[in-house]
Amino acid sequence: MNLRLLIAIPCLLLSVSALALDLGQAAPVFNLSALNNSNTTRLTNYKNKVIYLDFWASWCAPCRLSFPLLNTLHQKLKHQGFEVIAINLDEDKSKAEQFLKEIPVDFTVLRDDSGESADQYAIESMPTSFIIDQQGHIQYIHHGFASADISGIEQKITQLLGKKAQ
Repeated sequence: MNLRLLIAIPCLLLSVSALALDLGQAAPVFNLSALNNSNTTRLTNYKNKVIYLDFWASWCAPCRLSFPLLNTLHQKLKHQGFEVIAINLDEDKSKAEQFLKEIPVDFTVLRDDSGESADQYAIESMPTSFIIDQQGHIQYIHHGFASADISGIEQKITQLLGKKAQ
């Protein structure tokens, strides 16, 4: 086998694993504009809250399932310190806006047309979601979505809401 290849493979594996996020790690910060206006939102605006951070796109079929259920969960738990933040990754903003006309939500929807935050979170599939605790640490990573997933997601969120911020 070629010596360069033998050296390159471990380097490649190390660089890929360096991009992956681990449970307990601080959530990468972002500063993004809202989809429907120019207001910017920072992750740090949600200190002391439990956050469901959802990366999505208009073409994502599981996102069509998740949004109504996440909206209901947000309504149920928002007064206990829970927030849903959805980050849209569509290049064409109008597609995301059309999606939200069909499936309206009342949680925060941001836009990342550059893909910078998606890179920070090492997004490889749609949707990919992160549950972030009150201290800003990732406590759960979820890839994809099926309707049956919502009960487990709610359980993880309510467990974190039950813990006091330190």
